[in-house]
Formats: sequence, structure tokens, C-alpha cells
Amino acid sequence: MKIICDGADLSEAVLKVSKGTSSKTTNPILEGIKVVAEEDYVTLSATDLELSVEKTIRAMVQIEGEMVVPGKFFCEYIKKLNNEQIELNVDEKNMLSIKYTDSVGKIQCLNANEFPQIKQIEDSAYFEMKEKDLKSLIAKSIYAVATEDVRPILKGVKLEVSKDKVTAVALDGYRLAVVHKPVLNTTAEFSCIIPARSLNEISKLLGDEDKTIRLNIGRNYLMVDIDNTKLTTRLLEGDFINYSQIIPTDFNTNIVLNKDQLLDALERASLLSRVDRNNLVKFEISDKVMKLSSKSEIGDIKENITISLTGNDLNIAFNARYFTEALRATSDEFLKLKFTSAVSPCVITSNDTDEFLYLILPVRIMN
Repeated sequence: MKIICDGADLSEAVLKVSKGTSSKTTNPILEGIKVVAEEDYVTLSATDLELSVEKTIRAMVQIEGEMVVPGKFFCEYIKKLNNEQIELNVDEKNMLSIKYTDSVGKIQCLNANEFPQIKQIEDSAYFEMKEKDLKSLIAKSIYAVATEDVRPILKGVKLEVSKDKVTAVALDGYRLAVVHKPVLNTTAEFSCIIPARSLNEISKLLGDEDKTIRLNIGRNYLMVDIDNTKLTTRLLEGDFINYSQIIPTDFNTNIVLNKDQLLDALERASLLSRVDRNNLVKFEISDKVMKLSSKSEIGDIKENITISLTGNDLNIAFNARYFTEALRATSDEFLKLKFTSAVSPCVITSNDTDEFLYLILPVRIMN
């Protein structure tokens, strides 16, 4: 194999596909990046058997062929050559020569025949939505995904696709996020569970544009192609929690408040709560004011927030981190907070739309 390509193009491609390499494996081939040269293009790919990333760039292909290079080293090396024209040449001993200006580097390649075949699912069912809506859908839901291995199915986000909308659902046992976005077109109505890590990598490829993005769904796989970067992920299998059963429908205390005021107050109040590592902040709701308070051995902090209250007064407490992460996920200026009792979940929604619903379990406090 022998090719000549632009260093900036190669560096960008290597950086993107390196996200698919495995850092925890006993199989060295999964730490590698496969490079295939055909006609006027070079395709780079990496996989850890759950997530696969492919990127195609233009190049001057003098001899077609393929190779697998050590991913981490190749990525670090090439990103320091992004201002150069690069020649890649693989000899009969599977040794790669990297030539640039008057210099040359050499890397021993891995056996390309051992590289796993990446699943191709272009001709499957699909749905389409705006790029900015997909990016927002991920950002507004992924924070609530479980990070522990106790229930692996909760380490993913459930997507429910209907004719007119897609709903993303994430929960970790202490909080829940349900987010809706419009669908432009779909060939089927279905649901699937996508690993949070894969969604996070998809989000990094997305911009805030109105252009249409297609997500292909095959048996146990999802694929999205964004600007010649193709990301394929294995879907999680198992029964997701019936989340609709845990969302309250009757509320005794309803308030409307400014999101930024609440977020700022929570961040200040949680400074002390983190000292004791309990992250507990108390909410005292009464009349036109909600008082936030936290205590530790070094002192206490009290914050007052102006609210619009409908219903009963209430004293309740929450893990401050769960609340602040939910607030950071939304850009709404005003939010609705709905409560049933001091031991029932709080439901957070927009004051203007039904785009999202967040639920947070309270922490029991001694009176």
C-alpha cells in the first residue's frame, strides 16, 4: 500500500476513529486502526466490538491495500504532522513508513486479516430528524444514565420512535429524564436502547444545524453517518424499566421559578454540603419564597429564591448534584417544579413546552 494525503485531513480522521479503539482488552487488534486505500479514497476504522467508527478522506492512492496500525501511537504521531503532506508506504514485511518533508518514521503494523468485520446496516429501517434536535435530545437526557454496573441496561438511553416524534428516556434509580423531539420521517415505529458512551460520541460529531440526519436501525445495531464519519453501535438488550409507572400525576405543591436563580443558589448551597459528602440541600417552600439551606461542621448557607406558588407549603431535601445536573441540561428561562409530598419525587418541566420531564427522588430528612 502506498498513499499520499494531507496531514490535516489524516489527523482529523485518526482522531475521530480513535474513539472506537479499545483501551481495556487483551486483544491487540482492538487497539488498532485499520486503514484501507482504494481508488481515490482512504477509509480509517476502529472498533471495540460495541462501538465502531469509520472515516473516509480523499487521497492520492498509488498502490491500493490495507493495514492495521497501533491506534494510540499512530494518533499521537499523526496529530503532530497536521501541517505536512504525508506519504504512507507499507512494505512486504508489513512495516509502515511515514514520510514527511525530509523525515521518516516507521511503525510495525498488525495483521489486517485479524481485524473484526464492522457491521453494515445501511439498508435497514431508519428515522430522520434535524441535526440540532438530535444533539439537544442527547444533551437533555444522557446526564441521567446510570454509571454503575449493577443494572447494565440502565447504562443506555431508550429511544422510542413514533410517526411524529422520538422520545429519549434515561434513569439511574434516583432520577429520570424523558425528552421529546420531532421526527421528520421514519420507516417504522420501534424502540431501542443505545449505550450512553455511543450517544456521547455521536453528539461530538453533531452541530447545531437544521440539516437532516438519518439513523439506521438493524438487528441489535444502530448506525449514523455524519460528514463521511460513520458510527455504528451495538444496542443493549434487555427489559427497560416501565418508567411511566413512576411518574406522579397528582401534585399538591406547584411552583414556577427562574432556572438560573435556582441553579446559582444550589451551586452556592452545595459548596458546604459537599464538605460532608452528603450533598444534601433542604428546600423550604412557603408563600412567595423558596429557601435553600445546607449545613456542615464549618458553617451553613441559606439562599432565598422568589417563586410563584400554587398549593401547599412544603419542606423537602435533595441531593444537590442530581438537581444541578438536571438544571444544566435545559436552556429554559423558567421552570415548573411539582411536588406531592416530602417523600415523593419532584417533577421538573418547562414552563412553556412539554419537551422534557425530569424526575428526582428526595432524600428523607429528620424533623
